Amino acid sequence: MRYSMTGATGFLGGELARQLVGAGHDVVALVRDRSRATGLRAMGVELVEGDLDDRGALDELMLGADGFFHVAGWYKHGLREHEALRRVNIEGTRNALEAARRAGVARTVYTSTIALNSDTEGEVVDEDYRFTGTHVTEYDRTKGVAHDVAEEYAAAGLPLVIVQPSVIYGPGDVGSTLGQMTRQLVAGRTVLGPRGGGACFAHVEDVARGHVLAMEQGRVGESYILAGPAAEHSEVLERTRELAGAGRVVLLPPAVIKVVAAVTAPLERLVRLPQPLTSEAARAGMATYYGTAGKAARDLGWTVRPLEEGLAETVAAIRAGE
Repeated sequence: MRYSMTGATGFLGGELARQLVGAGHDVVALVRDRSRATGLRAMGVELVEGDLDDRGALDELMLGADGFFHVAGWYKHGLREHEALRRVNIEGTRNALEAARRAGVARTVYTSTIALNSDTEGEVVDEDYRFTGTHVTEYDRTKGVAHDVAEEYAAAGLPLVIVQPSVIYGPGDVGSTLGQMTRQLVAGRTVLGPRGGGACFAHVEDVARGHVLAMEQGRVGESYILAGPAAEHSEVLERTRELAGAGRVVLLPPAVIKVVAAVTAPLERLVRLPQPLTSEAARAGMATYYGTAGKAARDLGWTVRPLEEGLAETVAAIRAGE
């Protein structure tokens, strides 16, 4: 099979490309700069240079594709990221799905997220849950709008399956807040974390495999939550510290985090703060992003490894220099 994809230079997309190539498929990926995608080229991935607002590049990407994975997204916190979040997550999704429609691609898998539900306030929700209210972050909001766009295309006849990953972790994660904290702990440094708040955590290899299963077995028009085990952020950080045998975790109570969020919000208008220090990251750290993967398990046969096992693999990989 020939699969086209966006987001292949990212953490999840790179793993998905590896799995597809490893299974013997031809893969063509949209990249903004060929010179920064040498790893994909070495893997045997065909590259199309362009962006999500480049109609010509998107049309070239779809040529001869049996299936299309739209994985690309912008996941950053902070006021200075809002424009990029809207441009990539909303308009980029619309452009990508429209290109798939023009090309008549037989099957598209779109990467949404359970974060579109924002704070579930401790409730574990499924695909039928509909969030109402104010989103915790602009990332949550823009992915919610993009999810609506995807459902509109599916309703209009695009053969589309949606997957909704939870927090993704694993070897090779150098960009997310969790990935940075994990590396800091392995290096013996101190990290600050929230006391309270939590999420579901799924290993990157399992999430990528869930995408493949959605392409091969998912029902058109359906959404599948790919959520790993639920845990509080403090539990994950403390267990990571234990596995690393190094570092220190300092947990901040919600009252302190609220003060931090109030103080940093005005600063973000003047300077670009590190991701963990933004007011949105602070608010997200106090929220719960919980979902169940029961439907994906039943319909797709999807499984996810225990969190303990995945964290141990991640710490070992970082120690090995990966």
